[in-house]
Order: sequence, then C-alpha cells, then structure tokens
Amino acid sequence: MQLDERKMKILKAIIRNYLETGEPVGSRTISKYTDLKLSSATIRNEMADLEEMGYILQPHTSAGRIPSDKGYRLYVDQLMQEKDEEIREVKEMMIERTDKMEQALKQVVKVLASNTNYATMISAPKIHRKKVKFLQLSKVDESQVLAVIVIEGNMVRNKLLNLNEPIDDETILKLNLLLNTMLNGLSIEEINLQMITNLKMQAGTHGELVGEIIDAVAEAIHSKPETEIYTSGTTNIFKYPELADKGKASELISTLEEKQELTGLVNETLEHSENRGIQVYIGQETPIQTMKDCSVVTATYELGEGLQSTIGIIGPKRMDYEHVLRTLNQLMDQLDEIYKKNE
Repeated sequence: MQLDERKMKILKAIIRNYLETGEPVGSRTISKYTDLKLSSATIRNEMADLEEMGYILQPHTSAGRIPSDKGYRLYVDQLMQEKDEEIREVKEMMIERTDKMEQALKQVVKVLASNTNYATMISAPKIHRKKVKFLQLSKVDESQVLAVIVIEGNMVRNKLLNLNEPIDDETILKLNLLLNTMLNGLSIEEINLQMITNLKMQAGTHGELVGEIIDAVAEAIHSKPETEIYTSGTTNIFKYPELADKGKASELISTLEEKQELTGLVNETLEHSENRGIQVYIGQETPIQTMKDCSVVTATYELGEGLQSTIGIIGPKRMDYEHVLRTLNQLMDQLDEIYKKNE
C-alpha cells in the first residue's frame, strides 16, 4: 500500500527523531516535527496505521514507536531517490550552463579582438573558494559504499570506499546526518583536527570510514579541473612589425593556439589578482617566454559561488593601454550580466 503524504511525513519525523535520540518517539514529539498542524490524537491514529502496515514498532505498551526494517527501507529508498534526482538536476544544470557560457565566451573574445586589434584570450570560470555543499553516502554492497560529494559551484565528485565490516542502513543514515550537519558550508581549512576527531568519535566503530570520507572531501576540494581557454585575433599580431618577425610570430601563434602555457598565466592571474583584478605585464615581466616582446593585460572577473575567470589581451609594448584598460573594465560588467542571464 502506498503511503499518503501525511503518513510519509510522520514516518520521516519518527525516523529522524529516533536517529537523533535513540529513544522511542511519541505523538506529542511528532506534533512538533511536522508542518501538518495535527493534534496528538490524529497523529496517534496515523501512527497506529503505520504500525499496522509494518513501518513502525511499539517496543513497550506505554512507549512511543521506533522504525521497523520496512520503515527504514522505505525512508532510505526515498532519500536515495531524492538525492539521485538532486545530483542529476545539478549535473544537467551545469551542462546547460556550460554550453551557454561557452558560446557567450567565444563571442566575447572575438568581439574583444575586433575592438582592440590585439590577440585576446578568455578562460572558462573556475572555482576558487571551494566549500562542501552536501554529502551523500549510499551502500553499493556489503563491502563498499559510494560517497557523492557536491562542492561549491555544483562540482560533483564520486568516491568508492571499501568497508572493513558490513554497515546497515540505519548507520548509513546516521553517518549522512552526522557528516552533513558538521561539514556543510565548510572549506577544507575550516575542517580542523579537533572536528575530525569529534566526527570519528561520534561515528564509533566507523571512525576509520569517516576519516576516508574526509580525505575524499579534501581530494575533491583540491582537485583542479582542466582550464578551458578560448582565443581570438591571433593574426592581429602581424599588424605590428616588432611582432611580425617570422620566428617570433610563429612561436607566439603556437602559444595562443596550443594554450598549455596560457593555463599558467590564468592560474598566476587568479592567485595574484589586485587593482580591481587587472594586471599589466610588460616585456620581461610576462610569465610566458614567447611573449617577452609583448605586453599582456589580464583581468579577473568573479561570477558568484566562488567562480572566477581571466580575460587577457596580448599586443606590442606600445599598445593603447588607456583603451585596453577601459575596455576590460566595461567588459567585466558585461560578463557579469551575461552570467546572470545564463543562471
């Protein structure tokens, strides 16, 4: 028999309260846990139905109820379905947003090259302030659990963990509750040794598993996704005699097209962004060897949720700095608008 919404809410409230306290749950307690605004008498009737259906048990005549295995199974299945759906929606949203952003950034870098008559580049947004959004543990089989870690910016990482001993559904629920309560919204710097020790103590015999989960969180936060970089206007360098020398031009074009060295420029810009995110590298100051005869002006723009990206303009040392700086400042405002429209 399918549970109606009211019975399901009452069952969830019983399970959550029992997981927190380990004590049988009465109707008076449930009346505080649901948003149904029901009397204790009505809740008692619903609890009697849930007991008759086998979802809860009454261990003693005068005591409250506790979840049965059947009740746990329904709760766990629904919880996993909800989280799987949430993760699927996050992934679909990120794919859709990435596609829209890619089209927009390609257009931006093309227009920027046209407006400045220099070579231009722009990086796709990267996460620079990573915090835990939520964790989900799911039992794969008797020897493994899957940890799904969602990081700020909706970056999803999966980690398969081996078990030294079997783990039941109730323990999985308790660990999910414990980890999300303690870790959600924290960066790796905020997850200190005392907190880890406390988490392991509360996890009891599963303290080692908790340690592995925290290691997986740290690995997810520190992971560096590949930097996507879009370029345009590479042939503009032939407009400037000091850059048009066959050897110099060939090396410079190769750098702009192959993009590996540009990744280092993006990372340095993100790490040392000052002066409203704008930096100017002149000649030997430029971190890329093939650009030592150039000036490179970069700007960092921020798009919320810890996302940052880099715009770069590459031209001769005699570039029109005033025009370039003005253009970059205007562009950062426009990119902010583009991002908001694509949310």
